[in-house]
Amino acid sequence: MVLFRVTDLMPRPHSDATELKVVICGGGSGGLDLACRLARKGIDLTLVDPNPTHVWKPLLHEVAAGSLDIGSHAVSYLALVRRHGFRFVQGALDGLDRRQRELLVGPVVDHAGTELIPARRLSYDLAVVAVGAVGNDFGIEGVAQYAMPLDSAADAERIHRTLVETCLRANWQVGADQRPQVEIAIVGGGATGVELAAELREMLRALKDHGLDRLDPDKHVSIKLLNADARLLPQLPERVSEPITEFLTSEGIAVLNGETVIRVGPHDITTRSGKCIPSNLTVWAAGVKAPAITRQLDGLQTNKGGQLVVDATLRSADDPRVIAMGDCAAAPWPGHGTPVPPRAQAAQQQAVYLAKAIPRMLSGQRVRSFQYRDLGSLVSLGSETTAIGTIMGLITGRSIRVEGLLARLFYKWLYKRHRAALFGWLPVLMEFIGNWIGSATRPRIKLH
Repeated sequence: MVLFRVTDLMPRPHSDATELKVVICGGGSGGLDLACRLARKGIDLTLVDPNPTHVWKPLLHEVAAGSLDIGSHAVSYLALVRRHGFRFVQGALDGLDRRQRELLVGPVVDHAGTELIPARRLSYDLAVVAVGAVGNDFGIEGVAQYAMPLDSAADAERIHRTLVETCLRANWQVGADQRPQVEIAIVGGGATGVELAAELREMLRALKDHGLDRLDPDKHVSIKLLNADARLLPQLPERVSEPITEFLTSEGIAVLNGETVIRVGPHDITTRSGKCIPSNLTVWAAGVKAPAITRQLDGLQTNKGGQLVVDATLRSADDPRVIAMGDCAAAPWPGHGTPVPPRAQAAQQQAVYLAKAIPRMLSGQRVRSFQYRDLGSLVSLGSETTAIGTIMGLITGRSIRVEGLLARLFYKWLYKRHRAALFGWLPVLMEFIGNWIGSATRPRIKLH
């Protein structure tokens, strides 16, 4: 149990504010969920994010493959402002002035680099840092220049555009030798890499129904999944990762375990074992790290991965007025010797916890420590009815393997629950019915 003193969070003496101000920096799944929950409780709240819209990150592999139109799933922050009554400020976190209790927001520029909105300073009484994570290139030669990350909606759209252009070009260059014309390499054997590989294979097989009838996805398209670990999905039990490997292999995806990439070139990848793997589209999904900005927050302590070090109530180890949550926070995980893992379910649990804890913090009441509960992991394998993973049994506490339609339903449920946290269940139900009706007039894949 931790006791906050009211004086710790009182407004600065020169402020005319009548309410304590909370600023959340980061509109990802955890930060946005928390913003909506706190706004419903009447908290004076400002949400800061560099983008005007929010996309649930587990959907990015579908956007990259073209099986999901991002326009149908992007959520406007301003629409949520109107619905819930908080404020939205567009701009990236640019620093923190802890003495003045001000958060520094960077300028917003247009596509040509012209400044649209200048840099600003926002006063706060409690700041929540929820800036997520970015891809980790581990300093490997050529990754930044020639590989594409899958960290954001913009990344997913870039991958999709490159994929479409590569396939359109190859459709009219297919030769009689039947050699692969599209060489796709995905680096990383975690959930992102596996889901993207499976989604790409399924969507590529639908190309001939959309005019690309010269390109045979099984003969002319090669998908390779490079993984530095001994097996895919090391965070899952072997009884789950093995069937996933078998499924990908049966779909014609080459799974190369134990292959550490040491160089990425414009047309190939070199591994430590000496393999040279051709690629005209390389996606980097080999790990994540905290954004560089976390090391520039007025001396707040970070770990080796750049995550902000927090206590059991998710407060910074250096400043009780700063909270960190989600992938950018090194939250204690008692009994495991490691921080809480950077997963969507952890951010969601922290949002639920902080929605109850922050009002108590602001009023100087006692708050309980955050307790992370691993609810299992689910991996989508492309099809509407194909998924596999584990869920934690409510009675036994042990992981239970689920697959097929049941696993897919659980997977979809997670997304619907996230949408419901933003809009409520009735609007989500109406949206579901509308999308189901609209699917009759939409193409299966996006080719623009």
